[in-house]
Amino acid sequence: MNEVARLLAEAKRQLRRRGLGYRDVAAALGLSEASVKRLFGNGRFTLDRLAGLAELLGLSLAELAQAAAANEPRVRALSPAQEAALVADSKRLLVAVCALNHWTLADMVAGYRLGTAECIGHLLHLERLRLIELLPGNRIRIVVARDFDWLPDGPIRSHFRASGQDDFLNGRFAAPDEAILFLHGMLDATAMRQLHEELDRLRRRFAEWHEAALATPFRHRHGTGLLLAVREWEPPAFAALRRTADDPPRPGQAAVGKERTG
Repeated sequence: MNEVARLLAEAKRQLRRRGLGYRDVAAALGLSEASVKRLFGNGRFTLDRLAGLAELLGLSLAELAQAAAANEPRVRALSPAQEAALVADSKRLLVAVCALNHWTLADMVAGYRLGTAECIGHLLHLERLRLIELLPGNRIRIVVARDFDWLPDGPIRSHFRASGQDDFLNGRFAAPDEAILFLHGMLDATAMRQLHEELDRLRRRFAEWHEAALATPFRHRHGTGLLLAVREWEPPAFAALRRTADDPPRPGQAAVGKERTG
């Protein structure tokens, strides 16, 4: 579906919601009802007529576009097979990550050893997966949901654990814009739930900062990794000292037991 068709589909939803029809649109645009029906059928609305249609709905053209984007069905996750297909081709995975981070085709070809035709082939594969829409001029429109994520135990995350996680953590984290924090404590169920809520808020804020940075020129944006992880954990050296049921009694333990039964 192209951008005009998407706007017209949303306009139809808005018209129905307000109880308006082709006759009302015709009156607002100064056209016959038959002409309006033809325009909706062939999608040949001029920009001025699209703006007039939005005005009839009490919206700006930008607000109509935002409503169209909000109502569009979006992918929230891929299947394991689809993720596996991305992992199987490192260049395709690279193009997917770049596209989802709002790189243009020109940015990808300039930054990596990728040919234009090769890159377009990978973008077309991503379009079939409904991750992006490839627009005229090879512009890339991301169509995944805002809460899109890779599968928790899927091929993408497994690939990161196998080939990227150690490399990420092996950094010195000494640069001014780098940081590594490790905290350890004893938490109960309530505190653990609150911690997960805080991590989820941080994940959403990170996504918001990513979106806000799109207004900055590409050369001033930098790939940034943020790893959030929490689990019940004890260092292996400590765990090795844990008492088990097979351990011999502690000094004095047996004697105490005999006194209690005597």
